[in-house]
Amino acid sequence: MCARLGWAVGQLSCLALLVFLGTAALSGDAAVTLLGDGYDPGQAARLRARLQLDDPVWTRFGRWLADLCRGDLGRSLVGGEPVGTVIAHAAAPTLVLAGATLLVVVPLAGTLGFAAGVREGSALDRVLTTVTVALYAVPDFVVALLVVALVSVRLRLLPPTALGADGATLLTRPELLVLPVLVLCCQSTSSLSRQVRAGALDALGTGYVAQAVRLGLPRWRVLLRHVAPNAVAPAVQSTARVISSLVGGVLVVEVVFAVPGLASELISAVAARDVPTVQGITLVLGAAVLLVNLAADLVVARVVPRARERA
Repeated sequence: MCARLGWAVGQLSCLALLVFLGTAALSGDAAVTLLGDGYDPGQAARLRARLQLDDPVWTRFGRWLADLCRGDLGRSLVGGEPVGTVIAHAAAPTLVLAGATLLVVVPLAGTLGFAAGVREGSALDRVLTTVTVALYAVPDFVVALLVVALVSVRLRLLPPTALGADGATLLTRPELLVLPVLVLCCQSTSSLSRQVRAGALDALGTGYVAQAVRLGLPRWRVLLRHVAPNAVAPAVQSTARVISSLVGGVLVVEVVFAVPGLASELISAVAARDVPTVQGITLVLGAAVLLVNLAADLVVARVVPRARERA
């Protein structure tokens, strides 16, 4: 466990360095954005000095890293408010969208994958495998555009965007969530269901399951008591990967459906060269992915004895 935690801390440190260097490489700066077209060079120079944009790169990195160690993500160069406040406000719609997707994906993928695994080679297995592979191969933004064109534009069944909505609005108007969640479920369900199917097939091939069948135990009891629990470990690890992929998928879907979450805030910050906000959002998203994967490893180590020995 200590080794895994140390590895996660090292990854987060590398991520912080890469995030800072990536934002430092952006052309232009917030001073030019704030002053607009036709700005006065002298005024821009004074604004850069006030915002400490002229300091050497490593000086700025050391100052930013010291603030991070105190839990301070800095202040927005555009709005002047703390970056943590900006992220907290923008994260609400993103969390609602990701949470609603997980509530659908986990039981749906688990049911479909388990049903396909215990009926290997059946018509159900072939259909589910074909559909999941096909959906997994199509990018989220392509599915989103097709869904909007068909369901919203042609059939006029659901609103095509969630423009102007916030986290509370998404909860009170679930129709705004239907299309984004549907799009996010395609690849996530495909990936997770295939892992559950593989776990079920592995469990069915073990000696203790064969022995249980020879003893005459009912099939439903063998499946529920012996097969299903042994599909938990790959399912947990796959769920962590699904959550990690949701970080990128949610950002893409937010842009397509105009959900005012972290994606729109990140795009606005990049356009305004609001470096602290870009750094804060990127670092928080990366840290969330690392924490999810670390939690999944710990859960698997608790569930599967061999994994616990390796930990």
